[in-house]
Amino acid sequence: MRSTVFALPLLAGALSILGSVAPAAEAATTSLANLTADSSADSSGHASLLELRPPRNTLPILAVSASAGSQSASAGLAPPLPAPAPPAFALPSGPDAAAQPIPQSTISYAVPDAEDVARRAALAEAAIPVLANNQVLAFYGHPNSKRMGILGEYPKEELARLLKGYAKLYDEANGPLLGVVPAFYLIYGTCWPGGEIGYLRDSIVQDYIDYASREGMLVFIDHQIGKYPVEEAMRRLLPFTKYPNVHLALDPEWRTTAPMREIGSITAEELNAAQAALDAYLEREGIPGRKMLVVHQFKGKMIQGRERVRADYERVILIHTADGFGAPALKRNTYAFNALATNMPVKGFKLFFKSGYPGAGYDEPLLTPPEVIALDPMPRLIIYQ
Repeated sequence: MRSTVFALPLLAGALSILGSVAPAAEAATTSLANLTADSSADSSGHASLLELRPPRNTLPILAVSASAGSQSASAGLAPPLPAPAPPAFALPSGPDAAAQPIPQSTISYAVPDAEDVARRAALAEAAIPVLANNQVLAFYGHPNSKRMGILGEYPKEELARLLKGYAKLYDEANGPLLGVVPAFYLIYGTCWPGGEIGYLRDSIVQDYIDYASREGMLVFIDHQIGKYPVEEAMRRLLPFTKYPNVHLALDPEWRTTAPMREIGSITAEELNAAQAALDAYLEREGIPGRKMLVVHQFKGKMIQGRERVRADYERVILIHTADGFGAPALKRNTYAFNALATNMPVKGFKLFFKSGYPGAGYDEPLLTPPEVIALDPMPRLIIYQ
């Protein structure tokens, strides 16, 4: 159990935790894939957190793996430090070199000022991603809609209080090696009938970003794509990455012209291109660290050719997240199907609270934090809608 506020991660913790996310899906069977490829459902719902108090069991300490795969490592480790710059002067050489003084005019005695020290500290902290020794716990929804998730049910101040309380339950369940960082998960681009996209006002997004930053929280900005190319969704999302606490998400379910009537999809090539665009944008704009990019899936068709998805972009941590509501057995089957995609080693899991809205799906019963932690591989991102 660890604090829920940000702290400079330990590199040793980063190495051990990243080793633990190497997937253990070899025992999964083809029949499981066939069973779950087209199972689960979609929609939203939630219940009061005050009614959801799971048992506070503590699971065994997260095992440390010494054989993490290269893709898992590349998803989370900090990039290698650049080679030191050559000296700004030439040292004396020749047989009398030892007797020759170094010209004083060539030696720099400059001391970095406070701004430079702060900048270097920020770069060092950003180099190790938050997932290195934390799980992320997020509340999902649209600030202007009570029907689209818990995030729209409460003002952000109340959400933060509820989130931090719920994070304590996960902190008690996930053992001493992991902390829990709370997050807002905003639906920024909503798919409307015909596949048009309605955008949340940037001023509202900014308000959540600023508040989350003050509270030590993250913000995920989600785009439902609609009828447009994936690159258009990324074009709208990328400018938000200038904020250190902001990460991005794509939801293939809504990549359609008939939302609520059919399940949409993207291809592996489109997802790879989205990662490449994010990676290049961070480099071009000089934005330090890595950014998480979440992609949702609960049916096989949603990520076509998913075996071709890459997870080795230097500045991107791809989080493959199991979506869909239902009974515990169905939820576990959907997650197990996603676990088969070992080329996307970092996993997420989404749960649905019960709501009072007719037709809104929900999980019955809702898995408890210890049950979520017990999923294999353990999800690093946990979302409640």
